[in-house]
This record gives sequence, structure tokens and C-alpha cells, in this order.
Amino acid sequence: MLSVNNVTKSYGSFTVLENVSLDFDSGIYAFLAPNGAGKTTLIKMLATLSFPTKGEILWNGREIISLGESYRDLLGYLPQDFGYYRSYSPREYLRYLAALKGVENAGKRIDELLEMVSLSDVKDKKMRKFSGGMIQRVGIAQALLNDPKILILDEPTAGLDPKERVRLRNIISGLSKDRIVIFSTHIVSDIETIAGSLMLLKDRRVMYAGAPGALTAKMKGITFELPSSIPLPPGAVYLSERSGERGHVVRFALDSGTVPKNAAAVTPGLEDAFLYIYRDDAEVVEK
Repeated sequence: MLSVNNVTKSYGSFTVLENVSLDFDSGIYAFLAPNGAGKTTLIKMLATLSFPTKGEILWNGREIISLGESYRDLLGYLPQDFGYYRSYSPREYLRYLAALKGVENAGKRIDELLEMVSLSDVKDKKMRKFSGGMIQRVGIAQALLNDPKILILDEPTAGLDPKERVRLRNIISGLSKDRIVIFSTHIVSDIETIAGSLMLLKDRRVMYAGAPGALTAKMKGITFELPSSIPLPPGAVYLSERSGERGHVVRFALDSGTVPKNAAAVTPGLEDAFLYIYRDDAEVVEK
């Protein structure tokens, strides 16, 4: 088990994360938060690229700092922007990284990984002409070279078109057997289909940690739509606008007060919960 215990990270007088505690076992975990909320800072500490100012991170009860190289041998890591050589083919690049990582007899493993990420047909093509999605698939392959117990992916679908995002999500979904998969994102649709556990960060702390469905359930009975021509009632929290069978409508949350007659109750989604939680006046609550 990977445990984050009362971790605070500060840079001088500026605190990025404060008193964060989380536990990870086998499965897929998603950090969902707006840019700048501390997702990447926490990811880097899990990957030992940065270290807590206070608190500790443990692997099976031992501090990862003291474990050193033996902990890093368990890691697979794909940063948001990873370096690669445009003049290399995927197979050349993975062979190079396998040598750096000390992966023995890597040829078969590389071919299996390129098959898994659907790059076998271009494994000997130069990466200079690859799309962003193809490069990200190479990135996932390199993170899996050592068959890691902990796979960390920082914004793996950022900048990809919808088709490539779905492809990457499908790949990530198949990687969670007998390993911890942690990925950060600010794209709500990345979470809904694959993450078993969701963690929200706000104001330097953990605002929510649990199942995505449990979070959306909190919005049930308080999420409504109203024609945009009708003012929102007092106390309503504006969520979004959309067009559909009822014309142009405003979606809002109202947890107390009178619901207008023309308002229709709707089934809340994760996006509704995200927008509600990250409204300006929301307070950090217990997990």
C-alpha cells in the first residue's frame, strides 16, 4: 500500500499542499482539480522528484525516501511533458530507455508494449511525424517498461482530440490489475468511465476522496434546469448552460429555498459536482 500521511509542501512562505493524507491500493485513482491546485506537486512527491516539507509518504509502511532506488524500481512515470528524440523510432527509443533503466532482455517486452498501445505498425517509423496521441502512447509504453507496481500519469490526455482521449482512457483502464494507477487531470470525462476512486484538491487540501458515484449522489435532488429567460432563484449556484429539447437552459444547484415552477430536476453528473465544489464560495469539507 502507498500512503500519504499529513503531507505539507511549501516553497518558502508559499504553501502548495497542506496536511494531505491519502491511501492507495490496487486500482485506478484520479486527481481532479483545476490547473494550479497542486496535482502535479503531489504527483512529483509520489515519484520522488520532490519531497514533503512536513509529513511522510510510505510504501508498505516504510518511507519512500529511505527506500531510494528500490522504490523507484517499482515506479512507472509519465510526466505531463516527457522528453523524447524525434529522430528515434518508438522501438529505438524504448530500447534506449530500457538500457538506462536496466531492463534486461527488453526486446520481447518492447514488442508487447507497442502492441498493447497499438503502435506495432509504426514501431520503426521516426517519431517526428507522430500525432500528440501517438507520442502519449509511446510515453505510456516507456512508463511500463519495468512492469511497475505504481504507475503515475500526469495529465496523460491533455491536448488530445476526443478519439485519442478515448483510446488513452481504454489503455489506462486495462492497466489496473495488480497495480496502483494514479493519474491527474482537469478533464472530467477522463474520470467518469475508468476511475474507481477520485480525489479533489482545493485550497491546498483534500476536499474529497472517494468513489465518483458517491460524489454525484450528493448532487441528487438539488440539480435543476431552468429556461435561460427566467432568473435563477435566490441561493442558486450557477453551474452551466446548454441547448436541448427544452431550448436554451441554465443548469443550477439549489440546496435550500424554493424551486421555481418552470425548473426541471435533472440527473447530476460528475461535471455538475465539479462545478459546484469549485464555485468561488465553496469551503473545504472533510473527506
